[in-house]
Amino acid sequence: MRYLLRITALCLLSLPVFVLPARLGAQPPAKRLILKDGSYQLASQWEVKGDRVRYLSAERNEWEEVPYSLVDWPATEKFEKDRAHQPRSPEAEEVDREVAAEREAAEAKSPQVAPGLRLPEDGGVVLLDTFQNQSQLVELEQSGGKLNRNRKENVLKAAVNPAASSTQPIELEGLHAKVQAHVSLPALYLSVAPPENSDPTTTTPADRFRIVRMKSKSGKRIVAEIKVNFIGKVSQEETLVPTTSEDLTGGWVKITPTTALQPGEYAVVELLGSNGVNTFVWDFGINPSAPANPGAVAPQPAAAASDKP
Repeated sequence: MRYLLRITALCLLSLPVFVLPARLGAQPPAKRLILKDGSYQLASQWEVKGDRVRYLSAERNEWEEVPYSLVDWPATEKFEKDRAHQPRSPEAEEVDREVAAEREAAEAKSPQVAPGLRLPEDGGVVLLDTFQNQSQLVELEQSGGKLNRNRKENVLKAAVNPAASSTQPIELEGLHAKVQAHVSLPALYLSVAPPENSDPTTTTPADRFRIVRMKSKSGKRIVAEIKVNFIGKVSQEETLVPTTSEDLTGGWVKITPTTALQPGEYAVVELLGSNGVNTFVWDFGINPSAPANPGAVAPQPAAAASDKP
C-alpha cells in the first residue's frame, strides 16, 4: 500500500518514478513496463520469452510475467526517452532513498548465501548444496511431520528427558533421508525460534544445534543415544560432528562441519539444555552420486535489461 501511495503522489505531480535497488549504484533505476490499459509495472529489468514478458519487479524484487500482447511497447519506449531528458526532483530522490532503505531491511531478513540464492524470509532449516556445478538450496523438514509456511515458529518438539533412562535412542524410519547432499562440506542455515523457557546455558547456536552421524540398524536410522545429564551437559561428545557457527542477519545461523563428511546419513539435532534433546530432527545424507533433490531451489538467472526486440 505504501508503494501505491508513493507512486500515485508522484504521478499527480507529473514526476518520474525511480525505485533504487538495495545496493545503490549496483543496478540502474527502475523502468516502467507500460501496459495497453494505461497501467504499468516498475521493473529493474525484463526479457521476452515467447509470448510472455518476464520482468524483475522493482517493488517486490521477484520475477513475474505478463503476456507480451498486453505491453504497450511504443509507450514504454517513449517514457524512457522522455525520462532521460527530464531532471529529477527532490521528492523523487527522497522516495528513492526510502524505497532503498525498505528494500535493504527486507533483504537483511533473507541473506544471500550464493549468487542468485537467498534464504527464505520465514525461516526454517536449509542446506546449501552443489549439484552438477550449480549451487542449490534445499529445505530440510523435521522428521515425524511437516510444517506450515511459518517454519521459524512451528517447530516440532519432544524432549528426551535427561532424568530418565540413559538409553533413549532417537530412531528414524528408512535407511536414507529424503535430502541427499552432493558435497562433503555442506553449509546448513537455521532460523528457528528458541524453545519456551530455554536454558540460558545453551543460548549460543554452537551449543543449541549440532550435527550427528546416524547409524543404520534393522531398516532404521539411529540418530544416537545422546546422553544429557540433569544440568543439560552432553556426555557423549564423540557422537557429534565438530562444526563452526556464524551469525547472519535476519536471525539466521550458519553451521558448517570443520572437516569433510564421509558418505552416510546425518541429522541436525537441537539440544534443549536441562530439558534434554529434541527428538524431532532435521535429517540429510551425503551422497555425491545421488539424483537431484526434489524441490531444490536453483539460482535465479540474471537477465539483462531489454526493450522490445
